[in-house]
Amino acid sequence: MKTLVCTTPGEFSYQESEKPTQSPGHTIIKIKRIGICGTDLHAFEGTQPFFSYPRILGHELAGEVVDNDNSSEFGVGEAVTFVPYFNCGKCIACRAGKPNCCTSIQVSGVHIDGGMSEYISVPTYSLVHGDGLSFDELALVEPLAIGAHGVRRAGVKSGDFVLVVGAGPIGLGTMEFARIAGATVIALDVNDARLAFCTDKIGVTYTINALTENVTERLSEITKGDMPMIIIDATGNLRAINTAFTYLAHGGTYVLIGLQKGEISFSHPEFHKREATLMSSRNATRQDFEHVIDSMKNRLVEPTTYITHRVKFGEVADQFESWLDPKNGVIKAMVSID
Repeated sequence: MKTLVCTTPGEFSYQESEKPTQSPGHTIIKIKRIGICGTDLHAFEGTQPFFSYPRILGHELAGEVVDNDNSSEFGVGEAVTFVPYFNCGKCIACRAGKPNCCTSIQVSGVHIDGGMSEYISVPTYSLVHGDGLSFDELALVEPLAIGAHGVRRAGVKSGDFVLVVGAGPIGLGTMEFARIAGATVIALDVNDARLAFCTDKIGVTYTINALTENVTERLSEITKGDMPMIIIDATGNLRAINTAFTYLAHGGTYVLIGLQKGEISFSHPEFHKREATLMSSRNATRQDFEHVIDSMKNRLVEPTTYITHRVKFGEVADQFESWLDPKNGVIKAMVSID
């Protein structure tokens, strides 16, 4: 089968490899769609933590079952996606019901080879029924689940003002699920086109451009002086992360979905006097995947509006670098394998 390998930062190579063979407890999937995410882009740039080369990227995946372990509830030919964070089931996190932060987690396309290939073998326990959704929709379940998990971690409830920093795909998904939870969403970014997308496509109530507006004044105006009770970072940008501490309401919660390699810093007295809560949000759980699928089926989310670029598998190596350029307006690139 053909695979696409990121051999070093900035370099891709199409290679031939053996099609996976059936093994106990695993299912072989024929890949149909691959969503390109920030993790893939950062890996190509050489800025992704927890990463080594060479690596087959890809964990926003959808396909059909071609072989199972004969004890699976997933039938041959069934459309599926899967939870691409493989956990040990034994560590303290797994025992606590948090397999998304397993101490020895293996994330597809990050710690182990992912799905930029014609076929992939995955643990059967990770499979998720397609439930009538299209391959495009199924490939978007995972990135939306990242946002849904962050919203759940934050405890977002009806009436909250939620500031989401970063209007990339993960930020957009976070906004969607904060809205579904009943919050009033404020989007903060530096890209007017992205902010317009927030308003026009997903119904965000307020947008702020950090380059052209006074963010603190706008937030105070919107919240009538209270400031946002919940802030969720989806940028992974150190300056954005550190600055957002100053926007938080007293008694508020700050959730970091975005990830970067450096050390965050903030004023302890300012944080302390707010009795603020700081937490990270890593990956997602099956519960989040199911919430996303239910939201898609009930048309609370229209995920295919995120797809701005489509390419065939054989075109990825040539097109990939262009997706890093903000001028090209990429929100979600979707790869098809026929």
